[in-house]
Amino acid sequence: MTNAKHTALYTGVTNDLKRRVWEHKEKFVVGFTKKYHVDMLIYYEVCEDIYSAISREKQIKAGSRQKKIDLVNSMNCEWRDLYGEL
Repeated sequence: MTNAKHTALYTGVTNDLKRRVWEHKEKFVVGFTKKYHVDMLIYYEVCEDIYSAISREKQIKAGSRQKKIDLVNSMNCEWRDLYGEL
């Protein structure tokens, strides 16, 4: 996820993506996403189980900002908000 100016990038894991993005959009989640107005879903992956999802989340978080940008560009080069497509 990102904010309107794409200055902040956020990676998380959830079992209900649509609900979780809605919570970020409505500012129900206290912390980084609320502080930096992170409410645009720009990239997501579907995993088979929670263990692989957490492992992938850690892998993405450990990567550089450029690797995250490249990952987003591979799926969503316009960086449009994908929430409406869920």
